[in-house]
Amino acid sequence: MTVTSPNSVRAASCPPICSDRQMASLLNGEIALTTRSHTAWGASVTAQMYLPLERAIAWVQLTDYPRWVQYFPDLARSEIVHRSEAREGNQSLDIRKRLYQVAKKSFLVLSVQVDAYLNVVETAYQRIQFHMESGSFSDFSADLKLQDYGGGTLLTYTVQATPLIPVPSMFIQQAIQLDLPANMRNMRQILCRQVKSAVKRTVLSS
Repeated sequence: MTVTSPNSVRAASCPPICSDRQMASLLNGEIALTTRSHTAWGASVTAQMYLPLERAIAWVQLTDYPRWVQYFPDLARSEIVHRSEAREGNQSLDIRKRLYQVAKKSFLVLSVQVDAYLNVVETAYQRIQFHMESGSFSDFSADLKLQDYGGGTLLTYTVQATPLIPVPSMFIQQAIQLDLPANMRNMRQILCRQVKSAVKRTVLSS
């Protein structure tokens, strides 16, 4: 497998930050969140956060999909069921994976379990695209982008989904606004902890 150095790859473009104040908030640990309606029963959300990690380091952690159960508490299972690689000559292009994920969620007076098979396309160090193949949604897709910023990485995560249960879009958006920022902060905390632990193990073994 040929791995392209992140220094030689331009990061996928991310939605612009509107102001210096917003960027300062991200650098201070805040999560920028924008929600929109998506179909009559769905919602779309874009979240941005700053990671005090180099893009290549963040990439290795984020593409370890079984660890996503640590990032998102509602996610009960996340496993890779298939992997393939698109190549051109000796160069590795996109890596494609198939995931199976199960989530459990209490919503209003309901406690539901949803599952999905996801087709994943990875563009090295830049972007991860998720598209539902089959599952407990009318539709589901997500797009995660990484961009160098200062000495760290700006992560932009966009999700749009329509549940099979007919819940008005407004309530879906409200639930996302409550849950996603906490999940993103949890993701950042665990990513940084994993990197510190890996560095410590390297130092102790040297």
